[in-house]
Amino acid sequence: MSIAMAAAIASAAMLAAPLAHAAWEPTKPVEFVVPAGTGGGADQMARLIQGVVVKHNLMKQPLVVVNKSGGAGAEGFLDVKNAKGDPHKIVVTLSNLFTTPLATGVPFNWRDMTPVSMMALDNFVLWVNAETPYKDAKSYLAAVKAAGPSKMKMGGTGSKQEDQILTVGLEKATGAKFIYVPFKGGGEVAVQLVGKHVDSSVNNPIEAVAQWRAGQLRPLCVFDDKRMPYKAKITDTMAWGDIPTCQEAGVQSHYTMLRGIFMPPGVNKDQVAFYTDLLKKVRETPEWKEYMEKGAFNQTSMEGETFNTWLGKAEQQHRDLMKEAGFIAK
Repeated sequence: MSIAMAAAIASAAMLAAPLAHAAWEPTKPVEFVVPAGTGGGADQMARLIQGVVVKHNLMKQPLVVVNKSGGAGAEGFLDVKNAKGDPHKIVVTLSNLFTTPLATGVPFNWRDMTPVSMMALDNFVLWVNAETPYKDAKSYLAAVKAAGPSKMKMGGTGSKQEDQILTVGLEKATGAKFIYVPFKGGGEVAVQLVGKHVDSSVNNPIEAVAQWRAGQLRPLCVFDDKRMPYKAKITDTMAWGDIPTCQEAGVQSHYTMLRGIFMPPGVNKDQVAFYTDLLKKVRETPEWKEYMEKGAFNQTSMEGETFNTWLGKAEQQHRDLMKEAGFIAK
């Protein structure tokens, strides 16, 4: 038997290993709350995790995805906050974990739940229509600045949420001023940019990849501190990894979006350990790795104190950006 084959068999055995020896495991179906609508990034991730858990037999009890999107996700977060001590409920989070309570004043904070695991960070890319002359972020932002305020339109998903916060951060970093135009979802944003109804967008990679591949949109820069590691060509000439960072273009603006899993407050260490272990197994599957590459995710993962520290810093970053933009509820 080759070393590679032995490693593959060992990996498969680890994925298939039952969790019977865990100090705790679920005794009834687990509700997987999505504080967003169906079809979006959080919903896609939750349903992928659900499918991986079933396919690889990682949990004896069913994992049931439930969308609770009311109040920009407040419905889902409050549901988990109020389920104190219930280990049969988990929630997938995005950065509305920070923005929703700040923008709405709803009585909720990420500390009202139990952090389990950061699964990944979602990237944002600055996109323009491929028929425009702009080949890099520097030239585009110089054109926006030269046009003056209230001339160029930035399309994004929602108001006072990630896309608009990122737009404000971009304005702060460059002195350019946009008219921000909100749409219901990233797919609609990409279509509006193809139709030239807006001048640019800050969509996640997976939301604009089809239009990029079709030659309709052009990526200018990624709002991460390093280039995306993916080398497979998306177009005839470019891979995700060929897109420069915005910092390379002289734009000191950085923003990535959380994709994490939390539990209700008041659960014990053994219960948290069960889901931490489960999610590590999910991240080791080929399905997860394929999903990460397809969506050009930043594959940073964290647990425990490291994750808690990151969350505190991310909350402060959102508070600063939203305060600057005047988005915090009075």
